[in-house]
Amino acid sequence: MQKSTNFDIEKEYQKYKNVLKGAKKGEVVTRFPPEPSGYLHIGHAKAVLINYHYSKIYEGKMIFRFDDTNVEKEKEEYVQSIIDDLKTLGVQWTGEITHTSDYFDYLIEKAEELIKKGLAYCDNTPQEIMRDERFKCIESKNRNTPPEENLKIFRAMCKTNADIHDADNYCLRGKIDMKSKNGAMRDPVFYRVNTKEHHRTGTKYRCYPTYDFCCPLVDSIEGVTHAMRTNEYSDRIEQYSWVIKNCDVRPVQIWEFSRLNFAHTFLSKRKLTEFVLSGKVDGWDDPRFPTVKGILRKGLTVEALTEFMLMQGPSKNTNLMEWDKIWAINKQFIDPISGRYTAIAAKTACKAIVVNGPETEESFEVALHPKNAEMGNKQIFKSKDLLIEYDDAKLLKVDQIVTFMKWGNMKVLDIQENQEGTLKLLLEYLPDNKDFKNTIKVNWLANSQLTQVLLVEYDHLLKNDKVLENVPFEEQLNETTKYVTDAIGEPLLKNLIKGQYIQLERRGYFKVDKIHDNQNGDKVIEIIFVPDGKSKGMSTISKNVANR
Repeated sequence: MQKSTNFDIEKEYQKYKNVLKGAKKGEVVTRFPPEPSGYLHIGHAKAVLINYHYSKIYEGKMIFRFDDTNVEKEKEEYVQSIIDDLKTLGVQWTGEITHTSDYFDYLIEKAEELIKKGLAYCDNTPQEIMRDERFKCIESKNRNTPPEENLKIFRAMCKTNADIHDADNYCLRGKIDMKSKNGAMRDPVFYRVNTKEHHRTGTKYRCYPTYDFCCPLVDSIEGVTHAMRTNEYSDRIEQYSWVIKNCDVRPVQIWEFSRLNFAHTFLSKRKLTEFVLSGKVDGWDDPRFPTVKGILRKGLTVEALTEFMLMQGPSKNTNLMEWDKIWAINKQFIDPISGRYTAIAAKTACKAIVVNGPETEESFEVALHPKNAEMGNKQIFKSKDLLIEYDDAKLLKVDQIVTFMKWGNMKVLDIQENQEGTLKLLLEYLPDNKDFKNTIKVNWLANSQLTQVLLVEYDHLLKNDKVLENVPFEEQLNETTKYVTDAIGEPLLKNLIKGQYIQLERRGYFKVDKIHDNQNGDKVIEIIFVPDGKSKGMSTISKNVANR
């Protein structure tokens, strides 16, 4: 894609110099460890882009590892989707993709070491009671079970043992500090039983480590030097260090950055999944979704996304951001490659007859882009029989001089309105009138060879800036969030390809989403409106959604 901003990635890299403690050129190893339980969203995009570009800053490596320990929610579908997203984002990880499941035997060994040291115990306290006890700093009745007994139970959890019939009801907890002010240190769960089939290892294992236990150990064994993650996990740093220290493995530096929060956006996998399953959206790549696939389908470019993330710098301040800034950056990337075209709303299109217009259809050439000659020219067709926007027609008055863009000035001779409110204009072309300064500008089309176009606009799913507590989630959603306008456009729109960016004059930027044939075999171009960061529309032409 043609780059058009003054964004200097090397200059942005300077913000990160000297931020990583102990970082040495050529020795930094970062990692991106997503759980394959859903599609990547814009928050994940920040994490992977920061980890990736940090590795580039220090000429180091970035490991791409799947944290595949949540058997209930993981699917191969998500694995492939995440891989595809990273490739789309231009991320080049080092070596082969790794998996936490590659280290399951090693992790069991480390868990047994903690048990033998008296630093972990098996507990069959019901989940709700355990949660309450942790909140109230109350020790479990099983906290002081002898290591030998804990080891026996843990091995029964890992391999079905008839001697312990209720082994599946146990979990393994770290024996840390139940009086700690940090809730993450109050004997967290390190292992739990799950008899469902793992998408990679099948039924080989039946007891799986939690993220809090396996992440520091796998980070260490894989050679990660800097574990970079959002500061929402700050309370777990102490726990991470405890696992590293008591399992006697190489230490890893933790570096935090701010979590990404956008207005009118929720990132909950559970809520997003409910939307998909209920059919409220078209899928995980729905342009209303904050998924990587969704925001790219809506028209955000990888270049703009990368620039925006790096411009955040190494800040740890968590703010609620509006979408306008990232869309304004995006505009600078798509404008130079967006050919200019015309389309008008089909249902309300008004006829305009140019009494002294050409008897047979004529054509002339204009630049496809006024500031990018490399895009070449396009043909515009003109005739006596024209169509214009209703929103423009209703503003005109008899004897008024109006500019028909790229053709010239016209005088309004007559305006006719039928009982349905449909307008028809009679015009006179004024070839010698070149005063365009104070005239109303009108888009128009010759009434032939037209292309059927569907203009699709999307609004936010969430009404408010953020999800409100104590208010039913359903009540916080906008009722209508997708608007489709039937339009007709100039003939050359038939030549567009999927993924192409265009600008419909006085309507805004669009991305070609789908191309198909209608019942008559004519081509239909479906395009999605791409916000440009402005708070208002570009003209008097109606918009269904605020441009944000």
